[in-house]
Amino acid sequence: MQKRNFNMDEIRESFQIEGEYAGFYPSNYGHINNTFIVNFEQKPGEAKSYVLQEINTSVFKDPVALMENIVNVTAYLSKIIAENGGDPQRETLNVFPAKDGKSFYLDADGRYWRLYNYISDSYTCQTVGDPRIFYNAAKAFGRFQCMLSDYPSHTLHETIPNFHHTPSRLNDLKTAVEMNLSGRAANVRREIEFALERESDAGMLVGLLEKGELPLRVTHNDTKLNNVMFDNGTDEGVCVIDLDTVMPGLSLYDFGDSIRFGAATAEEDEQDLSKMTMSLALYEQYAKGYIESAGKILTENEIKYLPFSAKLMTYECGTRFLTDYLNGDTYFRTAYGDHNLTRCRTQFKLVSDMEKMIDSMTEITERCVN
Repeated sequence: MQKRNFNMDEIRESFQIEGEYAGFYPSNYGHINNTFIVNFEQKPGEAKSYVLQEINTSVFKDPVALMENIVNVTAYLSKIIAENGGDPQRETLNVFPAKDGKSFYLDADGRYWRLYNYISDSYTCQTVGDPRIFYNAAKAFGRFQCMLSDYPSHTLHETIPNFHHTPSRLNDLKTAVEMNLSGRAANVRREIEFALERESDAGMLVGLLEKGELPLRVTHNDTKLNNVMFDNGTDEGVCVIDLDTVMPGLSLYDFGDSIRFGAATAEEDEQDLSKMTMSLALYEQYAKGYIESAGKILTENEIKYLPFSAKLMTYECGTRFLTDYLNGDTYFRTAYGDHNLTRCRTQFKLVSDMEKMIDSMTEITERCVN
């Protein structure tokens, strides 16, 4: 998705933002949407910030349904937070409706825009510099899961069908290999074989769900560390953000993706694979925080499969990067030609290491429960 200019006067009028426009700056850490921090001066010397996003409709095909999910979930969270004596303006996203009452603004070019509250006195992390931050992120995501434990998941739209349906992701890879749109398949035979050799793992959690042995929940589905806002003073997780993929799913998807991203010892696109492994110490920090926060609602099977979920979500992500590479880089933002291949290789390296560590991960999980 290419960054494009936008008409701030038009945006301001459409969302009825009070005050004098005082500038904006981009904040595009994610792979998908274009995000801007927009400032308006309410009083002389006092500016208020908002988060303005252009929804990527190449990824999210039904932005109206997407925004319906977000509006309903955030309203529910606001109610729960208020009942618990919290601050709904700070502890959850709030959607500012457009002038026509809709939760988005559709501009003349067919672009969908939305406006959120800006969580002040807070920060995001791209990597885990302090294990305590990872522990606090786990508590935040666990709390998010708990607050939504009674939300009727069946009322939510699937914003991306089969998003964490790993067998479907593997089928996408098989199709990409067969079509070979980029002409790159011959160069990545080793990576393709790695994915296909683990086909039996792909259907494990889906199979348990189908048999009723895992509960369907409202899940975030993109629980990277940078989707938590941390308080400047306490470093506690204040607010879970990026709710585009909030939809029915498994708690294990959320836990596993957090470990994939946060417990890794190198960045997602590190080219030196010797630097990439999983930190058992960080796994323990996250498992401890998550179980402390969400353990009271988790079933025995959900806890049992926490270690496996880390491996599965890492495998799934690597498969998605490989699929996009074979399709010609049409989904994820890339900075160079083999960017998605590099990402794929780091994820598959993590999978290999997790397979060697799975017994230790299980012991740690059991220790956190007891």
